[in-house]
Amino acid sequence: MKTRLITREGFNKLKKLKAELDYLWHEERLEVTKKVTWASSLGDRSENADYQYNKKRLREIDRRVCYLTKSLEELRIFDYSPQQDGKVFFGAWVEVENDAGEIKRFRIVGYDEIFGRKDYISIDVPMARALLKKEVGDVATEQTPSGPAIWYVNEISYP
Repeated sequence: MKTRLITREGFNKLKKLKAELDYLWHEERLEVTKKVTWASSLGDRSENADYQYNKKRLREIDRRVCYLTKSLEELRIFDYSPQQDGKVFFGAWVEVENDAGEIKRFRIVGYDEIFGRKDYISIDVPMARALLKKEVGDVATEQTPSGPAIWYVNEISYP
């Protein structure tokens, strides 16, 4: 089960998902329903391509509407709090470094925010879980398939 947290910034960007939901429910679904009604009035549905295609499209729309409705209802906005300063929590920008000198910088956010961003990681991934509550200078051990990976926290900031 994924954590359904989202930053305030991420929630504001989800307006396009709300717009998609409104479009699917109030426009496209009505149009496809009219096509299904028309195609079913023609008689034999087993060989009616319009009927079969539009029924399939109606099921796809209903699945997407259900998913979007449930997702948007379950989201909890997590706002920054001054008590978080100095420690890694949800919404933090973190810079870490390993013994090989490899440096990574990313923001810990909710699952719904990571798409299209290479510098965001989900709160649900092992790296983020290993970093929670760490401070600058602390060591975080991430469990990977090839064994533990050690990361040193260099910097923590909040937008």
